[in-house]
Amino acid sequence: MLLYGLFWITFSFGLGLLAIELFGFPANPFSPQSFLREDLLSFLAALGAALAMARLERRPVDDYGLPWKRTFGKLFWQGCFLGLVEVTVLVGLIAAFGGYSFGRVSLHGLEVARWGVVWFVTFVVVGLSEEYLFRGYTQYTLARGLAFWPAAIFLSVVFGAAHRWNPGESYMGVAGVVATGLLFAFTLRRTGNLWLAVGWHASFDFGETFLYSVPDSGMLFEHHLSSATMHGATWLTGGTVGPEGSVFSFLTMGIMAMAVHFLFPATQTEPAQN
Repeated sequence: MLLYGLFWITFSFGLGLLAIELFGFPANPFSPQSFLREDLLSFLAALGAALAMARLERRPVDDYGLPWKRTFGKLFWQGCFLGLVEVTVLVGLIAAFGGYSFGRVSLHGLEVARWGVVWFVTFVVVGLSEEYLFRGYTQYTLARGLAFWPAAIFLSVVFGAAHRWNPGESYMGVAGVVATGLLFAFTLRRTGNLWLAVGWHASFDFGETFLYSVPDSGMLFEHHLSSATMHGATWLTGGTVGPEGSVFSFLTMGIMAMAVHFLFPATQTEPAQN
């Protein structure tokens, strides 16, 4: 794990310097382009570190959660569907209790397609980066020493702590991120790889940021679909965190965990990550 971390830091530093040399510093650190660049570099660093460790450990890099033959395959698109269902049910529950209004459409014509594609691609890269970093080589290796669920709990707590520094984040929001990490670990347990979680992660963030135009993990971005507003008690709306900080977030995650349980039943042959 320490060697993997050293590789990741080295690749992150090198790729970051290369990006600055080629493209300079991002003009707006909160633009989709900046997030795409940052998370792409993070994913490439995590992947590079995993490739190095795979060579040292003499095993296929596919063992670490992203088998290349399944790249953007059926599981990914199933994850996209489940993520959109979850965020739609969550925002719908908040709206049913008077905490969300869609407002007026703020993009028109080709701008809808343009920013929709930009945000979706950005969040696919975010999903790849965060899932591979927190539930790829790290989960595989810690599970070998601690067993699957102790490793998943530890990494989910680290995942939540990493979000604490987002502008507008709260302890309730961090608790929701930890629970999300456990839910995605459950999908890894049942499917044997991370493609379902990557699609789910991407579409949930896309739904919050673009479709429903609400804060995502404490950050409200530009170029979203409508002038949506959230109003009411923080327990209902999530406050500055967004829907992830709502009490309904834990309800919807519980429902989605049950859906995963029935849609992807446990098999007698456990996947490599187990």
